[in-house]
Amino acid sequence: MAITVHVPTPLRTYTKGQGEVAVDGKTVADVIDALERACPGLKEKICDANGKVRRFINIYANDEDVRFLDGTATSLKDGDKVSIVPAIAGG
Repeated sequence: MAITVHVPTPLRTYTKGQGEVAVDGKTVADVIDALERACPGLKEKICDANGKVRRFINIYANDEDVRFLDGTATSLKDGDKVSIVPAIAGG
């Protein structure tokens, strides 16, 4: 099932400049693994050594923050959109 992943500008060096990548996956975790296969090195920018999403990275499934759903176990269906959004802080 095709999931469209929006990749933020700072991570596009791993996607050969593409802002969107289509991968297959039934869950957010599957999509992250598929991204790693398609774009080697990307997963370590999204996840820590234990496979947990880094605290400064937010992932949205169809505009819903997966932290408030089932995390990386959040189910996806064909045509869904996933966005990777780095947190921005400052002051």
